[in-house]
Amino acid sequence: MRAWIAQLRAVGELQDINGAEREREIGGQYAGHAKQAGLIASQCHAGACGNRFVVVVDDDIDPSDMDKVVWAMCTRFDPREGMETLRGCWSTALDPMAYGADDPRNAPVVIDACKPFKRRDTFPVVVRASKEVEDLVRNKFPDVLPR
Repeated sequence: MRAWIAQLRAVGELQDINGAEREREIGGQYAGHAKQAGLIASQCHAGACGNRFVVVVDDDIDPSDMDKVVWAMCTRFDPREGMETLRGCWSTALDPMAYGADDPRNAPVVIDACKPFKRRDTFPVVVRASKEVEDLVRNKFPDVLPR
């Protein structure tokens, strides 16, 4: 799985804080490992100051591709077990959602968008057309399909 940190800026743009060059493949070695990775990533220097969301995804998801990250959140994230809201975390006085002008803390969210550990061997496989078929369809309908 890859820990991926994104910050939602006041202007609404999504930005990768750590950058692709600092991604780490950590592999889910035990139940709860993805959540631990997200919690640690949310509190490291690059991820802590003014951060809103940390999303942890499996290694088959490209963390720099927002479409794939959102897809993982929609298909692998369990809201009951896979989300932690941290309260009173380090932020900045420039954060519009800080607790107050004299209290630069906020409440980031860590999201586990990985396959459930106990079901990773039986989790449904991802069904896709081959690259050739996808290219053929995209070339046939370039005005209709994105990218």
